[in-house]
Amino acid sequence: MKHVKGMDGVFIMRDSLVTVNLTPGVRVYGEKLIEWGGSEYRVWDPRRSKMAAAVLNGLRGFQLNPESRVLYLGASAGTTASHISDIVTMGRVYCVEFSPRMMRELIEVCRVRGNMVPLLEDASRPLDYMRMVENADLVYCDVAQPDQTGLFIRNMDCFLKDDGYGLIMVKARSIDVTRSPRKIFREEAGKLRDSGFRIIDQVGLKPYEKDHMAILVQRSV
Repeated sequence: MKHVKGMDGVFIMRDSLVTVNLTPGVRVYGEKLIEWGGSEYRVWDPRRSKMAAAVLNGLRGFQLNPESRVLYLGASAGTTASHISDIVTMGRVYCVEFSPRMMRELIEVCRVRGNMVPLLEDASRPLDYMRMVENADLVYCDVAQPDQTGLFIRNMDCFLKDDGYGLIMVKARSIDVTRSPRKIFREEAGKLRDSGFRIIDQVGLKPYEKDHMAILVQRSV
């Protein structure tokens, strides 16, 4: 079993990415549970979680520890957020989701996991939930909208700590289905640089996701 650098409680076990289960015996999305060395681990499925896909594809350069605060934009039903919850055991995961249907599923996950906070909000309007969210060590964005990078930047401007990290899963086909994904990724990275952020790392998500790019940023000094 190999520890993933920078991410407390995240390991590579038998070619699978796993997190130490915050709620032993409880599954979130039917994931496999593994007992090892007196602890229970949840398999983090890269075909169900873009963050898992990015980590397995070699994304490195950011830190998550038990006390980290994370703002998650586009939390959906809580699959990835639940694994982040495993990592930030004494911290918080603020889960912004716009769909009432997804929010109902997310709330059920949050009932079991006390460090997850569900917010039925529009991620493009961060001022609407500004009083409900602490400054974040990580702003994570998985929102399939044409202006996904713009709303990511607005949320980082509102909530990201000076030494924090931003991680966006850019979905090229949600921005423009007619253009080359490679050109779109380059343009979105340029928008981040123009807004005062430097690129720490970026990786594609194949074979788990098509036409996606994970881009990790931090404020330029």
